[in-house]
Amino acid sequence: MVQVVLLGLEWGSTAYYGGPASDMGVQYLEYKIDPEESTLLKKFGRDHPIITDPDSIGTKGYYAFRSVYINGQNVDVNLTSFLSYNFSDMGKKLKVELVFGATTYSVAFLLLLVWFFAAAYFYVNPLGSCKHQLRFWRDYSLISIKKGDFAIEEVLNEVIQEDTLKFQLRRFVRDEDRIQFESTGFSCLHSQISEVCVSERPLIIDNQTIYVPSSQLQLTKKVKLYGEVIAHHQVSPVQIVAGEQSANSSVPACHVTHDVPAVVFSGRGLAGNMYHEISEMIIPLFITTRHFRSQVKFVITDFNPKWVKKYSKVLESLSGYDVINPAENGTVHCFPGGVMGLKYYGLMALNSSDLPGGYSMADFRKFLRESYSLKYENVVQIKRERPVLLLISRKNSRVFLNELEMVALMEEIGFEVVVVRPSGMSNLAKFTRVVNTCSVMVGAHGAGLTNEVFLPSGAVMVQVVLLGVGFDHLLWWTGK
Repeated sequence: MVQVVLLGLEWGSTAYYGGPASDMGVQYLEYKIDPEESTLLKKFGRDHPIITDPDSIGTKGYYAFRSVYINGQNVDVNLTSFLSYNFSDMGKKLKVELVFGATTYSVAFLLLLVWFFAAAYFYVNPLGSCKHQLRFWRDYSLISIKKGDFAIEEVLNEVIQEDTLKFQLRRFVRDEDRIQFESTGFSCLHSQISEVCVSERPLIIDNQTIYVPSSQLQLTKKVKLYGEVIAHHQVSPVQIVAGEQSANSSVPACHVTHDVPAVVFSGRGLAGNMYHEISEMIIPLFITTRHFRSQVKFVITDFNPKWVKKYSKVLESLSGYDVINPAENGTVHCFPGGVMGLKYYGLMALNSSDLPGGYSMADFRKFLRESYSLKYENVVQIKRERPVLLLISRKNSRVFLNELEMVALMEEIGFEVVVVRPSGMSNLAKFTRVVNTCSVMVGAHGAGLTNEVFLPSGAVMVQVVLLGVGFDHLLWWTGK
């Protein structure tokens, strides 16, 4: 199956079709069009945000996004580029061949069929006037836009905040969860290792209780807003009360009303161990909130000031607002909607075929480089007389007893050796810049090796696997 991926629709191509195709045993390939192949380029020009920054249009709401990229875009496929395109799948390069033969007549017939199907989809009469209409649904209004005077700026300016919220939140849900979300505005997503609840209904947060006023829901449940279940004994439960009972007079009044959605999660769990902090808190936070483009507020239960300070760069990159401690001063916070819990796939894991963003480890590492302003993307960019080797030194257990001899040997074979002890890692923002200049990292099995996420691509990490931890070294590090 070859999907022609139109401008602005890259985010959903793999999640909607690539993953399912693989599950069905169907080989999936993508042809991503250039802007020159999209009719949007002629309408708006190369420097317009619609061309350069589709995500910014997405923040204006689902219906604005749909009117531009789904209902307002056609494609003039560059056949030369299409026929010579090298699709890469599992390392194999394939060349596309038209199944209808190479004759001019068969190509013309195929394009004619595509035109008629597109015309039927967009309610267009292919034999009618150029003033045909594109029609789409927004709430209860049927809006028509003439193709000849496609006034998309007016549409974008009219989109209300609720549309934006729904567009951002509906990207979390699919299949039966999507059906429930569309009908009630609320859905809890269950997996074997995590639970995340999504609501486009207002949230009233009073410390450890979240009220969701709605006449369409009737739900009371306790959840622990932390992915890894082995840490749940460290996490305080949050009670979600959804339904008419949360619309009555017993619900506390709002002290602070916010105009962006909330993401609520626990700041405790296994915080204090960097491996678990990155694996079970930072990666899930990135997966869950990156697509909000900073227009989201973090509400952290089990508030942990030390953790917040340590990862302030990450928090500031994902949210344009100060974090909120819901237990502080008895303040009741109200939001237009939000997410309770974080998407979690397991130890140091992302899932590039899942929603909301389909992010990979490469995407996460790029985000870290941007957040900490790291200089080197690839090790070949480092221009030093000798490559730098970072040796992680431990002091209580898993200690290298002959550390001095190890350093001497490393220097003898040509490395500039930097030895770092736990105290040298305390300022994470500063230490990331040190790691990013290194070509090699060496250490015994332990949380310090998590700093590999700040190494430039192409660098080498050497783990010294101690007796009895063979299983852990494979589970925690290999292939990540």
